[in-house]
Amino acid sequence: MTAPRFGDALGHGMSDKRIDILRGIGRTGSISQAARDAAISYKAAWQAIATLTNLAGVPLVRRAVGGAGGGGATLTPDGRQLLELADAHDLARRAVQARAGGAATAVASLSIRTSMRNQLPAMVQALEVTGRVSRVHLMLPGGEHMTARITQESSELLGLATGMVALALCKATAVQIERAEVVEKRPRRRGNHLVGTVTKVTRGENGDEIVVALAGAQQLVGFAASSSGLRTRQRVAASVDEAAVVVALPG
Repeated sequence: MTAPRFGDALGHGMSDKRIDILRGIGRTGSISQAARDAAISYKAAWQAIATLTNLAGVPLVRRAVGGAGGGGATLTPDGRQLLELADAHDLARRAVQARAGGAATAVASLSIRTSMRNQLPAMVQALEVTGRVSRVHLMLPGGEHMTARITQESSELLGLATGMVALALCKATAVQIERAEVVEKRPRRRGNHLVGTVTKVTRGENGDEIVVALAGAQQLVGFAASSSGLRTRQRVAASVDEAAVVVALPG
C-alpha cells in the first residue's frame, strides 16, 4: 500500500486555491459547485485535483457518475486527512508570520523548495488574458518589469489579481547574459530584458555563469557564451523568455 505524501501536497496548500477546491468538494459533494465557490472554471478545478493527487500519491476524491442523484464527488479518507493537516499547517504558518513581523514575506518564501536559483520578490501589476493564456506583468523592487506567460487555469488557481505580492522564479540556465549595448541595438522583441551590472563571473567550457546586480539590491544569475569576455562591473542585459518565468505566491 502506497503511503500518502501529504507533505508534498501541502507545499501547494495555502498559497493558491487547490486546497480550497478540495475543501469545497468536502462541503458540497460537487466539483462544479466547488469550482463556482472558488470562482474558477470546472477545468481548473479538475487540474487542482489532479495536481494534489499527483503530489499526495493517493486518491483524494472519489467521483460518482450518473445515478438518480445526477452524480457527485466525495473525499476519500486520505482527502479528509489532507484537509485536517492543511488547517493545522495554516494555523502554524500564521503563528510564525505573526512573530516574524516585517520579515513575514521572507519567512514565507522559505517554504518554497525549488531548483530555481532566481527567486525575485515582485508585485502583480496587470493581467493580460488572450484565449487560454495569461500574461502576468510583474514589477520588481527596483522598478524593473518582468512578464510571465502561464495558462489561464494556473492564473485562476493562484487567484492572481493586481496588487498581489508574488515571487518571479526562473532557472539560471534560462537567463541569457549579453553586453547591454548589443541588446539595445536590436529591434525590440517581446520578452524580458533586465539591465544590470556584472558582480561575479565563473568561467566554464559550456558557458560562463554570470551574477548580475539589478536595481533594488536584487541579483539575477544567468549564463553567457564562454567567448563573451564579460567582466565584473560591466553593464549587461539579462534576457529570459516569458514562458520560462514561473509565478509563485509566498505563504
